[in-house]
Amino acid sequence: MTNATLEVVVLALIPALLWGFTPIFDKRGMAAGGGSVQASLVVVVVDSALYWLAIVAVYGRSAFSGLSAEVLAIFGFAGVVGTALGRITIFVGVDRVGASLNSTILSTRPLFATLIALAFLGEPLGPVTGVGIVVLVAGLAVLTASKGGDLAGWQPRDLLWPIAAAATFAIANVARRYGMLESPISALEAVTINETAGLVALLAYVAAVGGRDVLAKPQASYTYFAGSGLLTTIAMLSLMAALGLEAGRIAIVDPLVATAPLFTLLFAAVLLRDLERVTKGVIAGAALVVVGVVLITL
Repeated sequence: MTNATLEVVVLALIPALLWGFTPIFDKRGMAAGGGSVQASLVVVVVDSALYWLAIVAVYGRSAFSGLSAEVLAIFGFAGVVGTALGRITIFVGVDRVGASLNSTILSTRPLFATLIALAFLGEPLGPVTGVGIVVLVAGLAVLTASKGGDLAGWQPRDLLWPIAAAATFAIANVARRYGMLESPISALEAVTINETAGLVALLAYVAAVGGRDVLAKPQASYTYFAGSGLLTTIAMLSLMAALGLEAGRIAIVDPLVATAPLFTLLFAAVLLRDLERVTKGVIAGAALVVVGVVLITL
């Protein structure tokens, strides 16, 4: 393994670990009476504010100089799809099926990302992709029959929420990778544009549906979601840095980030005993999904 590849691996494992833990905050926040749109907005407000403070400190007035309208549009698109729409579906999934199942199914995004990367970025698919898809689908089937996740129970159709989140994040990641390759933009600049676009989209949605009803939630939920936002700030910046490296192909970065559910299972088994059950079926399904993801993107 070269030093460049090792750097990509480390940068990609940081969001895997942090996004393995954020579902714990998310589930606690939803259990405290929070809502999906409110949660998404709080997370994006927190990380956007921190990114802008960093932009001012690091770049000052020279920030975003020389960037074309196309690059701004690419990261703006990624922010609307991945940050706004993607996060809303994530929080609905956490609420419906639980943190452990939601995180596991969300990790299927390399399937979508790899196919999109093949079509638009020309990144190759390995010969074991078909095997990986079969293993991944088998993992989802095991999860469906696992009787794990949220203690209140859930219906198979509820799994569509984390699947939708996986698809939106895959689209956003491919767009981000393209933008990082086609411009001299830094990881900090890229993630700031991304999250700001997501924030604008979320604020527009809240204004359209009635802000008071959406935001009238218990104080405890805001605390949990703010914690999730802090972890997401670091995770997103690390992900952008990985995608921005020459060795940071989608097929390397996404499978590593997709190991997040393994961390979530560990954390949920210890910290969410009163809200979720982590059964043997959940563990087996998560293992199959991760193996399938790795095979798909080899």
